[in-house]
Amino acid sequence: MTDTQNRRAGGRAARKAARAAPLSEAMRPVRPGMQGGTYKPLTQLDMERINEAALCALEEIGLADAPQSGIDIMVGAGAILGDDGRLRYPRALIEDMLVKANREITLCARNPKHDLHLSEKKVHYGTAGAAVHMVDVQNRSYRESTVRDLHNAARIVEHLDNIHFVQRPMVCRDILDNREMDLNTIYACATGTEKHIGTSFTEPDFVDDAFEMLHMIAGGEDKWRERPFVSNSNCFVVPPMKFATESCQVMEKCIAGGMPILLLSAGQAGATAPAPIAGAIVQAVAECLAGLVYVNAIKPGHPAIFGTWPFVSDLRTGAMSGGSGEQALLTAGCAQMHHYYGLPGGAAAGIADAKLPDMQAGWEQAMSNVMAGLTGLNMVYEAAGMHASLLGFCHESLILGDDLLGQAMRCVRGIEVSEDTVGLETMRATCLGGPGHYLGSDQTLSLMQTEYIYPVLADRSSPKEWQEKDRPDLIEQAVARKEALIAAPTPAALAPEVDAQIRQRFKIHLD
Repeated sequence: MTDTQNRRAGGRAARKAARAAPLSEAMRPVRPGMQGGTYKPLTQLDMERINEAALCALEEIGLADAPQSGIDIMVGAGAILGDDGRLRYPRALIEDMLVKANREITLCARNPKHDLHLSEKKVHYGTAGAAVHMVDVQNRSYRESTVRDLHNAARIVEHLDNIHFVQRPMVCRDILDNREMDLNTIYACATGTEKHIGTSFTEPDFVDDAFEMLHMIAGGEDKWRERPFVSNSNCFVVPPMKFATESCQVMEKCIAGGMPILLLSAGQAGATAPAPIAGAIVQAVAECLAGLVYVNAIKPGHPAIFGTWPFVSDLRTGAMSGGSGEQALLTAGCAQMHHYYGLPGGAAAGIADAKLPDMQAGWEQAMSNVMAGLTGLNMVYEAAGMHASLLGFCHESLILGDDLLGQAMRCVRGIEVSEDTVGLETMRATCLGGPGHYLGSDQTLSLMQTEYIYPVLADRSSPKEWQEKDRPDLIEQAVARKEALIAAPTPAALAPEVDAQIRQRFKIHLD
């Protein structure tokens, strides 16, 4: 190798070492909670028309099937119960509850460094869903998901910088008893990650046991209430415009227990929501405004995420199409309506209709995740790992999604324009008597860590280098990293005495 080649190789090695060096939080090119909001598919007039339509729907159509406790709570706050059993909501009531609503929510984590601060247009990406299958990428097949799969997903996310929270992404199909499944879902997630966790409950009667377990994990009820690290993903409505009775009863118990609520409205455009994208947004907004009344009539200011989650149908078949451009637009439009009301909000993005982590999955996941982030969606649910229109979850896709979401967050961060970044002095020094390139300039070296983000697994080598490295396969690398992360120690492990107490009190299915 010549001296020139040695110098170039040494320079490449130095740059690689610099990129691999740990960064301080202030230097990281992307981080949780960066401000989005540069993409706005809706105009101000559009948002005003959607708001007006939602308010009319609440006044004139209302919602059916509230439990008696919910009727009493909301009528006491000013809702009107009609002879048809539907609750209708005067505009003054909606306006009053919007004033009372909590506009700056902190979703706590077991480790405070992972706390999520929801306000304005701060963006956070995470998992969610209720997949019933796991994707086996090596055999190109599907199998039923288990509690071990869920625990491993949480362990993986613990080590992924660009996935900021774990809402239960799959159902523990190996646990037949629903009470045990709900409790083991919490245990599997909480012992896998110190990040914020989201979960749901099958029946109201299971909530008390869940709080008993959470108090044990937290070190007492007082410590839980001080820092609740689990939120309730609550499908409080059954679109169109009906309350889900048991879910509402779950919500009432969770509010009493100090648990943050995700008010989740998940209509499907063309099926359980209007087919026009705007109409689907109107219905989701109306349903979530009714949920906001419900929550704040119980406890003003209780942390509640405005969870407009309308999905898309492929109208040729009626099947869900989570990876479509229409889904990306729906989610972005919902995010804008969250900002219109000044409320912390969440919606779904990153869903792939593709069955495997292939090129189709890549474009489907990237399109909606980037659009959601650019719109400034506070909580981007289902952002990684979801396949087959939410029927399948994939550990390898979760890991590849971390790279994808890093690039999405870099788009969210945007372009900083300043005296330094326009680079005129560097251009002058380089072009007038300088080397004629910027590779070794002080500016390039100083910004290579803070201006650029580098993927962990994605391959950027030349074809020659790729051949020399024995043509690494992306999926094979994801499999290897999955196995390494699952085997790595997790700081989320409970103290042995606490774990023993929980196992004595509850039937835990994890070995």
